[in-house]
Amino acid sequence: MNMSQKMAAEFLGTLWLVLGGCGSAVLAAAFPEVGIGLLGVSLAFGLTVLTMAFAIGHISGCHLNPAVSFGLWAGGRFPASELLPYIVAQVAGGIVGAGVLYAIASGQEGFSLASGFASNGFGEHSPGGYSLMSVLICEIVMTLFFLLVILGATDERAPKGFAPIAIGLCLTLIHLISIPVSNTSVNPARSTGPALFVGDWAVSQLWLFWAAPIIGAMLAGVIYRYFNAAK
Repeated sequence: MNMSQKMAAEFLGTLWLVLGGCGSAVLAAAFPEVGIGLLGVSLAFGLTVLTMAFAIGHISGCHLNPAVSFGLWAGGRFPASELLPYIVAQVAGGIVGAGVLYAIASGQEGFSLASGFASNGFGEHSPGGYSLMSVLICEIVMTLFFLLVILGATDERAPKGFAPIAIGLCLTLIHLISIPVSNTSVNPARSTGPALFVGDWAVSQLWLFWAAPIIGAMLAGVIYRYFNAAK
């Protein structure tokens, strides 16, 4: 595949992740009587990655996340020359996905961005009121384990054909753990799209949801290199 095909796949995949995951939180989580709640939102995020991994994994690798691209690079599984194009495509997809979600959500009477629009935050903007340090630790650790699962499930020694399932379920588990802490990022592109629409506090806190996932992902890459050193 050429780079334009890979970028298009990453753009569409990340758009789907934000529209599906954040869309479930904004449109369906608390819908009267049939709201899907935390469990439903967690599953929705996992399903976006699982479905796209089957759809575009053979085209771009289905990163959908700058932290994943950095982690795969740190693990020796992705070339540095492709980092910037992938990240540009992912962030653009996240922004457009948030734009599509806004176009849908704003059609409801009484809709307001003041509810957060599924943005990530800490302190008073954390769903459970968790501190900056708690959110920082949570995002680093969750992304670290996410990348360990990705690196392991896609290893040439792993059972073939099951990686999307393992990765999707891992992301579901991560959301089940950490939605109350930070609304769960582990993905700078996912965080950027909604934050740009909310502005204000969401943009001012966005730095953490770039720094922490990338740190966690790169640590995972280093750890996985250590595992492979014994081969």
